[in-house]
Amino acid sequence: MPERRTVALVTLGCARNEVDSEELAGRLEADGWQLVEDAEDADVAVVNTCGFVEAAKKDSVDALLEANDLKGHGRTQAVVAVGCMAERYGKELAEALPEADGVLGFDDYSDISDRLQTILNGGIHASHTPRDRRKLLPISPAERQESAAEVALPGHGPTDLPDGLAPASGPRAPLRRRLDGAPVASVKLASGCDRRCSFCAIPSFRGSFISRRPSDVLNETRWLAEQGVKEIMLVSENNTSYGKDLGDIRLLESLLPELAEVDGVERVRVSYLQPAEMRPGLIDVLTSTPKIAPYFDLSFQHSAPGVLRAMRRFGDTDRFLELLDAIRSKAPQAGVRSNFIVGFPGETAADLAELERFLNGARLDAIGVFGYSDEEGTEAATYENKLDQDVVAERLARVSRLAEELVSQRAEERLGETVQVLVESVDSEEGVYGRGAHQAPETDGQVLLTSGEGLSVGRMVEAKVVGTEGVDLVAEPLQGSLAGSEEAGR
Repeated sequence: MPERRTVALVTLGCARNEVDSEELAGRLEADGWQLVEDAEDADVAVVNTCGFVEAAKKDSVDALLEANDLKGHGRTQAVVAVGCMAERYGKELAEALPEADGVLGFDDYSDISDRLQTILNGGIHASHTPRDRRKLLPISPAERQESAAEVALPGHGPTDLPDGLAPASGPRAPLRRRLDGAPVASVKLASGCDRRCSFCAIPSFRGSFISRRPSDVLNETRWLAEQGVKEIMLVSENNTSYGKDLGDIRLLESLLPELAEVDGVERVRVSYLQPAEMRPGLIDVLTSTPKIAPYFDLSFQHSAPGVLRAMRRFGDTDRFLELLDAIRSKAPQAGVRSNFIVGFPGETAADLAELERFLNGARLDAIGVFGYSDEEGTEAATYENKLDQDVVAERLARVSRLAEELVSQRAEERLGETVQVLVESVDSEEGVYGRGAHQAPETDGQVLLTSGEGLSVGRMVEAKVVGTEGVDLVAEPLQGSLAGSEEAGR
């Protein structure tokens, strides 16, 4: 019997990319490939790249080069680039990086097995020519669903596959294969974006916004729960737009309670929310529905009106603070995180002071700060009044220091609070770590439990916050919580 072909998926970038990698894994496994964890054990190393900002692109190139270094020293025979950077640059990336044996775009995903086999056999698959994916779907959101079947939409695989296509998963399985055993998993709610922020190139290579049907989201969530997942994180480029192409802009408000009722799911988290699109009804559902985390990943980016208009965004300091007040009036312990760009073209000292005024008043749990740099193909790259890089660097350092102080202060405000902690790691030496409802995976800090007796990964534990370490919390499990979680895990 011939030895099975082996493949490793190396994923960079955001949670959306992680979902795409698991779809690719499902397709490959269904066609007989053996999935392995380490690239050095694989015939083909597939690097799912990120193409968002320069630092992410560099990480992607480094990962491709690192995988290429394995060739000739072990099993690895080919290195293939997929993902956003591969989609965005196509032939250009292939010419600049000959170490990659293939550069595949989203249109190649449905035939990924054949593409890899061709490359593994020494053949050449022509790298795709990048195109503006916003033009692949109708301008009108209401007309997009009919055309969706003709457009490659990573992470939108069907959830009613026949028996045997996704091994050991059953007929309701999505076209997906989990790549780790973590108790949290992301589910794509939609893809693409209709917003035209002047600094962002994502819509050009991810395409226009299109929602997944609620039944697909529910079926995938049920399948993940059967795999032992306890927390579902809904991801897309803009979750607040969910349903607009399905005829119901409030569809998320009705879908969330259904997701919360899926057997085995302990928590549902919604990421990527646009402040300008927040609605009172959505706030109500996010703050009052059992098992729905009162968590708000709000993309503020700045708070000075002039800078926001140049970014082609809306709002200002006072309106943003009013939004946060509305959220906390319904859920005082709600978690809020956001990202900000400093040094945007034309940003004045007064604009920076306005941003600092907002940050000081916002009481955010987690803050990401980035210095502006030109992103090719974006409107902002053509702007005049660019700030010197030294000025951008100084402002980045200044706001980053402030952000670090503020999130530490916010953590201290949580002393004495009761938090629901999902256990994610148990180590006899390092201790037991998890996350509260206000903490998304990898971005918002974690909780160290002072006692881990009887706990295992995937347990939900009620604990009281007794200390802080920067943005991280230290919490003591409440009386009876350990026994209750042990019973729940049986």
